[in-house]
Amino acid sequence: MGLFTATRYVASIEMIEIEWLRAQGIRCVLLDRDNTCVPRDAEVAPPAVLDWIERVHRAGISTCIVSNNFHSRQVERSARELGCDVVHHAMKPAPIAVTKALRKMGVTADEAILIGDQVYTDVVAGNLAGVRTVLVRPQSTADLWYTNIMRKGERMILGGRSFEGE
Repeated sequence: MGLFTATRYVASIEMIEIEWLRAQGIRCVLLDRDNTCVPRDAEVAPPAVLDWIERVHRAGISTCIVSNNFHSRQVERSARELGCDVVHHAMKPAPIAVTKALRKMGVTADEAILIGDQVYTDVVAGNLAGVRTVLVRPQSTADLWYTNIMRKGERMILGGRSFEGE
């Protein structure tokens, strides 16, 4: 598996089966915030995401947001809303924050999975940290200018790859 290759490609976070996570031995889900849990052009998570995370927690799996977003209050508010721990100012694709989240949550890389919407940040950070990754489609087409540049490169990497659930 290459640095830019996710373990799975799923159309949206709520389509990831809780049973699959348990079968993989996952004890902790690491989550990107922007456009994975919360649309970039919104302040709160959609009901489907809230429901999915609640089901993850009921299954005994912990969660931690690992976000590059520098607006700490926004990230912490989302973490409270979602019932997640949080590591912000992550600086992904550097794996340092992913490793910090693993320590904070008391799990090994084999017991965690990182779910995000960007290849160059989320997938690369997870792969560098030895954590399995799931790439989801971004919830919103609204992105920061530099993310739009990265999305062009992602389209080249992804080519015509299909995502489960589409």
